[in-house]
Amino acid sequence: MNAERTQAYGRVMQTLDDLGPTKLQSDEQERIRQDADTLFFSTELSSDLEAQAALQDVFHLCRDLVASGRWEEATAQRLAADLRECGPEPDGATRQAA
Repeated sequence: MNAERTQAYGRVMQTLDDLGPTKLQSDEQERIRQDADTLFFSTELSSDLEAQAALQDVFHLCRDLVASGRWEEATAQRLAADLRECGPEPDGATRQAA
């Protein structure tokens, strides 16, 4: 884990606090929390099937939220990006600060 992953995890939790009660059903909120936890504690995405499944789950959920009209595309993309950043780099490399 590193500071970038920790910050991304914090952004996901903030999104759940801000939007969860009004824009997400309780089971959707729990899915996002579980996916974030799975990604956050993963050490190598390429060999972690649970983390890969969590990443796919969140992408599908975000797509469904936009398709249903419940979320704006930008909000869903931001959540998906934050969730992706909770996990390790696909090849296990350390993220570099931009």
